[in-house]
Amino acid sequence: MNANDHRLSRRTFLNSLAVALAAAWFAPLGLRAAEKTPIRTTTISKTALRKLIPATGETLPVIGMGTYRTFEINDGEAALSGLTNVLQAFFANGGELVDSSPMYGVAEQVIGKLLKRVKNRGKLFAATKVWTNGKQAGIRQMEASLQKWGLNRFDLMQIHNLRDWQTHLKTLRAWKAEGKIRYIGITTSHGKSHRKLEKILRNESLDFVQFSYNIEDRDVEKRLLPLAADRGVAVLINRPFQHGELFSKVKGKALPNWATEFDCTSWGQFFLKFIVSHPAVTCVIPATSKIHHLQDNMAAGFGRLPNTVMRKRMVDYFASL
Repeated sequence: MNANDHRLSRRTFLNSLAVALAAAWFAPLGLRAAEKTPIRTTTISKTALRKLIPATGETLPVIGMGTYRTFEINDGEAALSGLTNVLQAFFANGGELVDSSPMYGVAEQVIGKLLKRVKNRGKLFAATKVWTNGKQAGIRQMEASLQKWGLNRFDLMQIHNLRDWQTHLKTLRAWKAEGKIRYIGITTSHGKSHRKLEKILRNESLDFVQFSYNIEDRDVEKRLLPLAADRGVAVLINRPFQHGELFSKVKGKALPNWATEFDCTSWGQFFLKFIVSHPAVTCVIPATSKIHHLQDNMAAGFGRLPNTVMRKRMVDYFASL
């Protein structure tokens, strides 16, 4: 049997995605936009858009949460209280996937503290990474991450920035077989690593892959996104706002009126809806420590998404600014 026979076929994946999007046509009220664009009220549903994990058919909300920099805080009550509110709002608006890494300073310790404080946290899909060299060092690091989060197992363990990936991949497969993790993946945030990542995707069986993608940086549309779809690999997207550079470009610019056609009321939603409307993308993980930005991010996970024609229009409009 081929290693990928158990996975959903690309056609099944895309057909199921189309059904899921058709079922969730309208956007929710009450999610405040970060910008001052007025909220356009409509008849709405409160069901978050979800996409399939090809390896199993499980679904995830299309908007997750990253923790790079934003969760690297001190233990002060004010900082912890603010992030507690952010994480609480994330779960309240249908969020599930929280992504971190040992590379992110104290972020994992902070997550563990916050998870004890939030109420009605909903369904947590816990994702982190191994970021070190050597088998035993990797095992120790992953065990430490479990303690920091306060969990018995992770949903997703990823090899961070391809670091010692061949060594860690063997460990991750063993841990998955033992039920210590549910899914395995690999990540990069560097374009220079795309060729190497492509080779790994072609030759290794993985459940998830994570890389950068946004309306300005679309290089992965050429090879990595189609390859992930063909191989039945779920895709997580980091750096959706290009380190904030996208907002600098649109500062003072009006959101186009036709953005209402896909239930978009802010530039943040514009950028996120562009990403998650790509058929191969499973979930995007914007990071924030501000609740009004979190609410705006979550709003992008509801309502209509742009189709292929509209996506081209979005790209052209952004390029013209």
